[in-house]
Amino acid sequence: MRFDILTIFPEIFDAVLGSSIIGRAQSNGIISVKAWNIRDYTLDKHKKTDDYPYGGGNGLVMLAQPIWSAYEAIVGELDHKPHFIYMSPQGRPLDQKLVEELAAHEHIILLCGHYEGVDERVLESLVDEEISIGDYVLTGGELPAMVLIDAVSRTIPGVLSNEESYADESHKDGVLEYPQYTRPYEFNGKWVPDILLSGHHANINKWRRLQALKRTRAKRPDLFKKLELSESDKKLLEEDSF
Repeated sequence: MRFDILTIFPEIFDAVLGSSIIGRAQSNGIISVKAWNIRDYTLDKHKKTDDYPYGGGNGLVMLAQPIWSAYEAIVGELDHKPHFIYMSPQGRPLDQKLVEELAAHEHIILLCGHYEGVDERVLESLVDEEISIGDYVLTGGELPAMVLIDAVSRTIPGVLSNEESYADESHKDGVLEYPQYTRPYEFNGKWVPDILLSGHHANINKWRRLQALKRTRAKRPDLFKKLELSESDKKLLEEDSF
């Protein structure tokens, strides 16, 4: 899968996405991530990428021309149209369902805005969708772009090893992840639940499912209300026998 990022701060992406799981996935050729400096495509001799908004108001707006030219530099030799995303607090909230939808695309371009936003003509003509990582405002779209790339990349086959598999992670099927424990058996007066040491894998799986459901109900009642509980899930919660 290919990610291209349009930004005025390309240098910050390597520090985050060039290491750990995402860095390894790039080294193995499973995904590619490239940040393009919008300043390289401006026609302004001072490398200006913003200007004051028509109609007045505070702040600056990112110019259409350098963004458009950077986009054309990416797609010029392609035989397909990448899915173009603008990271924006006005966009669709990023959740696991959307992450898995995005993973179906082979090529994504991410536009990172700054200041008071981007000239509307870019959004109207080039952008396929706007995506937000939360109902708050950040300095720019770079951090949201990194979050999106990390989340989507984890769903790509081969990015995670078996030990890192996301199959049971939080939000995978609409529930939070069950509690996890490791050595030692006792720590500060708290013990690992005995069922996890029982070797009875069927009961362990039932316990984990029950804990995941209970944790979701307690911590994220909004998510729990959306769940379509199976009969086995309802029985687990009703009996709560572990």
